Amino acid sequence: MVKRLISMMIMASIGLAALTSCDNSANNADANTSATQTPDAADVHTIDWSLVASGEKAVDPANYEYPFALDSQNVRDYAEYFGVDNATAQHNLTVSMASNEALSKVLDQLSETYTSHELTDDKEMKLIIHTTPDVAASSYDYVLSDDFAKGLVLPIVIQPDSKKGEVKAHGEVAE
Repeated sequence: MVKRLISMMIMASIGLAALTSCDNSANNADANTSATQTPDAADVHTIDWSLVASGEKAVDPANYEYPFALDSQNVRDYAEYFGVDNATAQHNLTVSMASNEALSKVLDQLSETYTSHELTDDKEMKLIIHTTPDVAASSYDYVLSDDFAKGLVLPIVIQPDSKKGEVKAHGEVAE
C-alpha cells in the first residue's frame, strides 16, 4: 500500500511539473506583438559607423576618372532607362557596381534585423537598407575604397520599416 501511495505521489508530481512547464506563448502573443512593434529604447540597436568607415578620403565626382566613358553604350542606356543625364548615369553605374563593399560592412552588424535593401537610381543615388523596427534610423556617407570606385561617396540610409524587397523568381520578367 505504501509503495502504491508513493508511486501515485510521484506520478502526480510529474504531472504537475508537466502542466506548469507548458508553453504559454498563446497567452503571451499580445504581449510579444506589442513589444516587437514598439521596442524599448534599451532594445534599439544602433549602427556603429566607425566599424563601417573605409578610411578613404572623398574625391570630387566631377573630376573623377570613371571606368565608363561618358558616351559609352552602358552609360547612354542607363541614362535613358532611368531618365537621368549621362554624367549621373556614369556616376551611378560606377557606384552601384561597388556598393556591395559598403553593404557587406553594414550587414555584419545587422544580422537578423536586416530585411532588404535598394539602390536609388536618381540624381542623388543612395543605398537604403530596410531593417526591423529594433534598429535606430540613421544615415552615413560611405567613401568607397575599392579601386573601381575609390573615393566616390555612397550615402547609406538605415530605415527601420521592415520593408521586404520585391524579388522576382528566376526567369520572371517585370512588366
